[in-house]
Amino acid sequence: MGALPFTEYFRSGRGVEETPVETQQSRPCETLEDSGKLAVVEEIERSGALAFWATDADGHTVYLSPSVRERLGVPPECPIEEKLQRLLVPVDGDGEGRSLGLKLTTRKRFSNLTVRSADEQHDVVLKLAGSPLRDDAGEFLGFRGTALDITEEFRSEEEADRLAKFDSLTGLANRHRMEQRIDSTLHAFKIAKRCAALMMLDLDKFKQVNDTLGHAAGDQLLQQVAERLRSVIGGRGEIGRLGGDEFQVLVPDIDDRGELGEIAKTIIQMLSQPYPVEEGRAIIGCSVGIAIAPYDGVARDELTRAADLALYASKNGGRGQFRFYAADLEHEANLRKRMEEDLAEAIEAGHFALEYQPVVTPTDNRVVALEAKYCWADEERGRVAPETFLPVAEGSRLIVPIGEWAIRRACEDALGWPECLRISLPVSPVQFEATGFVAAIDKILEDTGVDPARLELRLPESVLLGEAAKVDQALATLFKLGIRLVLDQFGSGLSSLSYLRRAPLGALRIGGEFFEPVMGNDLGDMELVKAVVALGGAMGMETVASGVHALELMHELKRLGIDQVSGFVYSEALSAEQVGEEIAKGEWTLAPTDSGAQRASRRTLLRRIGLIHEDHYCDVTLRNLSRSGAMIQGLEGVPIGTPFVLDFGQGQLAVCTVKRTMGDTQGVEFEQELVDDGAGGLCTRHRVSPYELAAAGAPLAALPPGKYAMAPDNATGTGFAQFALSPNAPRQTGRKDAA
Repeated sequence: MGALPFTEYFRSGRGVEETPVETQQSRPCETLEDSGKLAVVEEIERSGALAFWATDADGHTVYLSPSVRERLGVPPECPIEEKLQRLLVPVDGDGEGRSLGLKLTTRKRFSNLTVRSADEQHDVVLKLAGSPLRDDAGEFLGFRGTALDITEEFRSEEEADRLAKFDSLTGLANRHRMEQRIDSTLHAFKIAKRCAALMMLDLDKFKQVNDTLGHAAGDQLLQQVAERLRSVIGGRGEIGRLGGDEFQVLVPDIDDRGELGEIAKTIIQMLSQPYPVEEGRAIIGCSVGIAIAPYDGVARDELTRAADLALYASKNGGRGQFRFYAADLEHEANLRKRMEEDLAEAIEAGHFALEYQPVVTPTDNRVVALEAKYCWADEERGRVAPETFLPVAEGSRLIVPIGEWAIRRACEDALGWPECLRISLPVSPVQFEATGFVAAIDKILEDTGVDPARLELRLPESVLLGEAAKVDQALATLFKLGIRLVLDQFGSGLSSLSYLRRAPLGALRIGGEFFEPVMGNDLGDMELVKAVVALGGAMGMETVASGVHALELMHELKRLGIDQVSGFVYSEALSAEQVGEEIAKGEWTLAPTDSGAQRASRRTLLRRIGLIHEDHYCDVTLRNLSRSGAMIQGLEGVPIGTPFVLDFGQGQLAVCTVKRTMGDTQGVEFEQELVDDGAGGLCTRHRVSPYELAAAGAPLAALPPGKYAMAPDNATGTGFAQFALSPNAPRQTGRKDAA
C-alpha cells in the first residue's frame, strides 16, 4: 500500500488492536481522547523520533512509516509487497533475515532487535519492537510495532569496536583481535579435530625505508603491504598486523606443507616487488615462519612460539625465506651460532678453497668458462657443502669477506690459465649491497692484473630489485670496468623485461629447477627454456644452462639453441690443480657422458632414519634424498618392488617402493613427492596427526621428536623376517611407539 500517515492507517481500522473493523465503523465518532492520542502519534511519526510498522497475517509489510521508507529507498507512492524480513536483516544474523523471520513466525512479542537494510546501498540501522495483533476471536491478523533509528549511534559503536580490534593504519586485525581469533579457532578446532596454520611475517629492510625515505613513506608502504597480503590470502584466512613491520596470518583447515609453502613463496614474491611511494620507490623483503596446529602446538602460546622460532630461523637463513617449525630449531639456532663463529675463524685460518666446474659450448664441446664453487674443509665437520654454510654466511654478513676472498683467489688462479678461459663467480645480494663492493672488485683487478673481460659475476634477480639509482650506478661501473655480468637463476625470481633492458647483462643463466620432470616431459619445462633462448637472442644475450646431468637433456638443450652448458653430463667440479692438468693436455674439450636420467637434485645426507616393513621396524642410514626418492643403506637381500615406509622423525612418514638394489643399499621411489621445507631441505607434505595418536591413547599435544611407527608388540627392532641387517646398518636403538 502507499505511505499513509499513521493516523490515517489507524482510522482506517487496519491498525485497531481490539475492536474489529466492522465494530469501529459503527461508532458514531471518535472521542476527544482518541483524537488527542492520534495527534500525538502523528507528531511523533512526523518528527522521526519513532517509526511504526505493521504486517498482515501472511507476513507482508502493510505499513511502514514514511521516514523509514525514505531511508530504505522505497518511494512513497509504491506499495510494499516484500515481507519485512526481506527488507530488514538482523545485524548479527546470517544475511538471510532468518532471525527476524523466525520471530515473526512464532507470533510472540519481541523487542530490542537490531536490524539493518538488506540493500547495502542504503545505510540504515533500526531497533525493532513488535506485538502480534489478534481479533476478538483470537485470529492472528499480523504484527504491529515500532522502529527506532539508531544508525548514528550504531556507527559510532562500530567504529569504536573497529578501533579496538583493527589496526588504524592498515585496517588489518590488531594483536588483541588476532589473539582472540587464534584462541577461539584453536578451541573450536580441537573439538572438531581440525587443523590450522599460523604464519609469522617480518619485513626485511623496512627500517631502511623509514630512515631514508621517512615515516610517511613507511606508512604508505605498510598500507600497500596490507593490500598485497589481502590479494594473496583472500578469504582463506585472517591477516593481522602486530605492530611495526610484524604481521600474522591465520589459515584454517590447511596442514599440507606443500600448499602452505606455495602460499609463503607467493607472499615473499609479492612483498618483494617495488613499492611506489611519494618520496620515490621502496624495496623491501619478507621472511616467513610457519607452525601448524595441532602438530606444532594445540594452544595459542605454543603455536605462536613455534611460528616465532620458524621465523627466526628463516631470518637467520639469509632472509627472503620461509621455514616450517621443527622441534630441533632451537638446537639449530645454537649450531648456527657456532657455525658463524667457526666461519669467522675459517676466513682467518684460510680453510676455504675453490673448485671449478667447466662450462662447455655444446656445439663443439669446448670449455669456455669455469664456474667457481666454494669449499670449506672444517676440522670437526669435514667437508661442508656450500648449501649448508652459505645461508649462514649470508645471514651473518660473513659472505662479504668470504666473497671478496673468492673473487681474488679466482683471479689469481686464472692468471695461470689461457686468456680465452673465463672465471664465473656468484654474487649474493648481501655482497652486492655492501659498502665498497665495486671498489673492492676494481682493486682486485688492479692487484692481480687479470683481464676484466675474463671475470664473470653472476647476479641473482633480487639484486635488480634494489634501489634503482644505486643498482644502475653499480652495474654501469662494473660494466665500464669490462666485467661480464650474468643474470643468475633466471626465471626463479621477479625480474621483468624493463630491468633486463636497463641492466648491461651479457647472459641469462637458468638453473636445474627448470629440468625437473613436468607433466608431459620428463626432461623438464622445455617450452620455457625455448622461450628463454628466444628472449636472450632478441636482447643480444647468451643463454647458459646449469645443473645438466643427463645426455638426453643435453641433446635437447643443444637442439633448442642453448649457448653453454654446465653439469655432470660434462664434468664435476675440479680443483685448481686438476684444471691446470687438463689445460696442460692442449685444447680443452669434454665429450658429454650419460650419467643417468635427469632426476630431482639429490642432497647427500648421512643420518639415521627409521624404516618400517610389515610388522617390523629398524634403523637404516639415509645416504641421499630428493623430492622423488632416496638412497638407504643397512639391509641385505631386499628385492626390487619391496614396499617400505621411511620414518624421518617428528611424524614424517613416507611410503616408498624399492626401485634399485645394490648389496645393502637400495634406491627407493616415494609414492608422494616431498616438498621444500624453505631452508633448502625437503619434508613430507603431511605428518602423523596428533588426533590419531590421541585416539590410540596418547595425550593430545604437539608432535615431539622421535619415531612414529605404530607397530605390534612383536616388533623387535633388530631385523626383518626375510631381510638381514648389514654391518653398515646403524646401531639399533629400538623402537618408540607412537602411543
